[in-house]
Amino acid sequence: MEFSHSTFFSLLTILLLLQNILIVDSRYHYHRIGKKQKTKTPPAYAPAPEDHSPASPPTPPAYAPAPEDHSPASPPTFPSDPIYAPPPPETPAGNDTTSCIFNVTDFGAVGDGDSDDTAAFRSAWKEACQVENGVVLAPSDLSFTITSTIFSGPCLPGLTFQIDGVLMPPDGPDCWPETDSDKQWLVFYRLDDMTFTGTGTIEGNGQKWWDLPCKPHKGPNGSTLPGPCNSPALIRFFMSSNLVVSGLRIQNSPQFHMKFDGCEGVLIDKLSISSPKLSPNTDGIHIENTRAVGIYNSVIANGDDCISIGTGCSDVDIDAVTCGPSHGISIGSLGVHNSRACVSNITVRNAVIKDSDNGLRIKTWQGGTGSVSGISFENIQMENVRNCVIIDQYYCLMKACMNETSAVYLSDVSFRNIKGTYDVRSPPIHFACSDTVACTNITMSEVELLPYEGVLVDDPFCWNAYGVQETLTIPPIDCLQEGMPQSLAETSLYGCS
Repeated sequence: MEFSHSTFFSLLTILLLLQNILIVDSRYHYHRIGKKQKTKTPPAYAPAPEDHSPASPPTPPAYAPAPEDHSPASPPTFPSDPIYAPPPPETPAGNDTTSCIFNVTDFGAVGDGDSDDTAAFRSAWKEACQVENGVVLAPSDLSFTITSTIFSGPCLPGLTFQIDGVLMPPDGPDCWPETDSDKQWLVFYRLDDMTFTGTGTIEGNGQKWWDLPCKPHKGPNGSTLPGPCNSPALIRFFMSSNLVVSGLRIQNSPQFHMKFDGCEGVLIDKLSISSPKLSPNTDGIHIENTRAVGIYNSVIANGDDCISIGTGCSDVDIDAVTCGPSHGISIGSLGVHNSRACVSNITVRNAVIKDSDNGLRIKTWQGGTGSVSGISFENIQMENVRNCVIIDQYYCLMKACMNETSAVYLSDVSFRNIKGTYDVRSPPIHFACSDTVACTNITMSEVELLPYEGVLVDDPFCWNAYGVQETLTIPPIDCLQEGMPQSLAETSLYGCS
């Protein structure tokens, strides 16, 4: 069959129009289907998209809270993909809920060890303080220098100060700003539910402070020049509650490494605290006017008391602490300047004390009032310790102290399973109680102390000390008097209700 040219072109035109309509229609259906099925690729730090199949409930991100246990009618729900959320912290910040990270480098911190990063830390703190579970993060592999700073609250709950790098003060008194306090460096004030943690180091740069000529034997020809002789405590918690301090290495403080004053509810775990044996007044952990404290699984070596417990402390539990070289674990000193001191319910157990000037010590000044009661020392291993067990109610830092008639009253103090070796330069047991206020209810059980080297020192010292030996002790403590004294001084001076 023959077609004219006009017929042919007409048919061709119709076919092209039909094809175009089909293509456009197929494109329309492709985009419509894609709009229903397309999935957004999440950012690298966002949780994986939810899997809504019944057999496989969604897995929450590592830093999200655990899913709630809903009934079958209400399946688990999780936060949507955090498009602008920060990445998870380098190490867990210790919170069970999602944290908001404020990295100090994002606020201008340099972290080269020389630059002053104080402003960046203060800015990060200000922001973190205003959100729940905020984290101030000093990242690893950087060294930050900041001047004396008070990080104050109140803040929203769950705040974490996380040091994964190195944090340090200016290097010595010559670099210390004149406008800054020379009695403290980092201060945390009026906080509740705060955690101080990390995998990093708090470096105190204490050497130049220890070498001041007003420090003991640092003056000309080994003398000690008159003061003032202030040195900053490294870390201080003041008027705060529900605190956790864990994981950090704290070293070379100019003075006390860590102080808690006026606090309640303190957990200290897995700390490493260290400074040289002859560094003056570098107590590891000092607490005063603080109650409900737990100190666990920590290693402390320094130039003064590993742990010192001041007045106003109660309900303190110390477990699994290794101490030394040091001046041991001390309650006191108490009652200075005729003051009233109250300490109660202190337990120290499962500890090791080694190469120390003292072991377990209670020290009070003459002339004080108040009481120390409910003290338990149990399962303590001594290694080359001088003055393993000591009660000293004649504590004095001067050449001569005036005799006083009043004293802090000591009662209900027990020493159980205290074993190991002592330095023979001093008797291993020394109970020097007040002339007028006897120590009462001292209990000795399974105390076995042998000389580290040399001969046995078998003359423990007791003065006006009353108690009981539940087992034979080594060395024997024949000087401990049985029962109670015939009379006690006016008890109204010694109550701590």
